[in-house]
Amino acid sequence: MFMRSERLFLRPSWPEDWAELHALIDDEAVVRNLARAPWPYSPDDARSFAASDQGTRFPQFVVTLPGVAGARLVGCVALAVEDGETIIGYWIARQHWNNGYATEAVTSLLSLASTLGHRRIVARHFMDNAASARVLAKAGFRPTGEIRMGRSAARRDAEPTVIHAIDLSQPLNCDGPEDGGFNPMRTLRAA
Repeated sequence: MFMRSERLFLRPSWPEDWAELHALIDDEAVVRNLARAPWPYSPDDARSFAASDQGTRFPQFVVTLPGVAGARLVGCVALAVEDGETIIGYWIARQHWNNGYATEAVTSLLSLASTLGHRRIVARHFMDNAASARVLAKAGFRPTGEIRMGRSAARRDAEPTVIHAIDLSQPLNCDGPEDGGFNPMRTLRAA
């Protein structure tokens, strides 16, 4: 699967991405906010991630920024299942922070998530990660009021994480017997 947003191109990782991926994520400031990434992040970890299969219902994408000299990686975004919930995870390399790329990548993946049949997506961020809280709010997530202890390989101890969720609408079915919300158009044509 491939996705294009206003400024970004989301695509599966390829084995040859490993060196660029490693250069971006081998940063404690990034990994300390991730639940699944190992620390220290080794070249072998990057090779393994870059060669991993793309899931159909739970895809993972590298986030790239197209340019004149080609597209360069800026981060990753993915859906996964954890404790029976569909969760979204993402990271953007430090040199690309404060450009809105995380919000744009998350919003793009949410549009695909609805098409893939997901109805509720959960996200979490460490309590000290205000930037991620802003990303989630801008993408339409709302805090659930739940706090869970979370781990990161780059943090010494488990720390509180804030849980957010978003309920997605079902995609319109304009080909079925239901009108998919297009009845006013049919009425207009008939008049």
